[in-house]
Amino acid sequence: MSLQTLINEEIKNAMRAKDTLTLESLRAVKSAILMAQTEVGAAADLEPAEEIKILQRLVKQRRDSAAIYTQQGRPDLAEPEMQQAAVIERFLPAQMSEEEVEVVVRRIIADNGLSGMGSMGKVMGLASAELAGKADGKTISTVVKRSLI
Repeated sequence: MSLQTLINEEIKNAMRAKDTLTLESLRAVKSAILMAQTEVGAAADLEPAEEIKILQRLVKQRRDSAAIYTQQGRPDLAEPEMQQAAVIERFLPAQMSEEEVEVVVRRIIADNGLSGMGSMGKVMGLASAELAGKADGKTISTVVKRSLI
């Protein structure tokens, strides 16, 4: 079942349950998918990797908003953002732990004979491609920096 079909089913379920928070979150996902499909040169159906990137971007936006609201002393606005991020995360593959990411990064470094901070870009590119959807960029970056020192 495609992500779009799954989202539509979940929207119907949220409407039946009168769950406004979930409904709002799912509608944002549906909107983002439709926007991506209607971009110039885009395929009618998105690849699973593209769908994952959209979901990750939406989660990151909500977490960033929540962080800003928290810094400004507005927990009343931060809480719904975090709840929406949790709803959207349900559709993402399970995220790898930092230790699991470190194993993959160390293997990439060893396999390619890389060392030093000068090769960080190359390691990031390889690691990001291999870990797409399984770990966020910030975690990958932190582990790569730690591994290359």
